[in-house]
Amino acid sequence: MRHAKSSWSDGSLSDHQRPLNKRGQKAAEAVGLALTARGYAPDIIWSSDAARTRETAMRLIRAIPGAQTVNYDSNFYHAGVETVLTICGKQIEPEGKLMLLGHNPGWAALHEYFTGHYHDYPTGACTVLSRNIQSEGDWLDPSSWRLVDLILPRELE
Repeated sequence: MRHAKSSWSDGSLSDHQRPLNKRGQKAAEAVGLALTARGYAPDIIWSSDAARTRETAMRLIRAIPGAQTVNYDSNFYHAGVETVLTICGKQIEPEGKLMLLGHNPGWAALHEYFTGHYHDYPTGACTVLSRNIQSEGDWLDPSSWRLVDLILPRELE
């Protein structure tokens, strides 16, 4: 998932410190509700440590029943595909449903890497993938996954 829409209203904040705006706050909660309703709610979130991704994660988990674990990684901040894959590759495949939460252009590129298709990836976009049952290979290989859904906040309004 790409973080929800951020605020540019306070010019004194660094890019890393920018929070969500009102639209982003609503979108993060709406995506959390949609993930829950569709049976995709994550158990674990690996997220950038930027303010807008932290707030997106918190609003998501408020909308999702049950406990979720959120791990923040400063290396996810504006990371590209190779960096994200390297970070994830140092971990074993998690047991539960995993969400990666970060920023463009890296997250749009991740969508394309795993699906094989380019898609405009607006703020709050969430790609839902399912592990191919017959796949026993590298859990980060795109052939191990199939696209199940693409949740766009504008479609939830």
